[in-house]
Amino acid sequence: MGQRRKAREIAVQTIYALDFTETDPEFREFGLLNNYPEILNQIAEHEGVSSDSASLLFAEDLIRDTIIHLNDIDSMIAKHSVNWSLERIANLDHSILRIAVYEMMFTSTPAAIVINEAIEIAKKYSSESSNKFINGILDAVNKELSFKSES
Repeated sequence: MGQRRKAREIAVQTIYALDFTETDPEFREFGLLNNYPEILNQIAEHEGVSSDSASLLFAEDLIRDTIIHLNDIDSMIAKHSVNWSLERIANLDHSILRIAVYEMMFTSTPAAIVINEAIEIAKKYSSESSNKFINGILDAVNKELSFKSES
């Protein structure tokens, strides 16, 4: 498994774990930004990833920047999850989508790579039907972002 895939898996696990931390809704971003380093370090240690590895540095960037852009990311997911409210999306699938949509919206990583990585992570960690659901949402996000960049 590549270092970036490992980083994405760690980022998804951390974002997922953050869903279960108590934060003041008024200061949500601040709370998440304060809580993620400890969770990230615990997951990295459990996964045998050293604190100075490129994987961990990439994972940290993904997590921090996903948290910073969480409102925009969740709006994009909600917009393209037809007949599904964010509350109905399984927490793990939502975490996978958040990391992938962040990368699609705010990085130069090709959408095909992001979508493939998200699907592979879903196959490994989520339910059998999740990869199709995730693929559908990410494909719709990609089409919207591609349309915007062409305009």
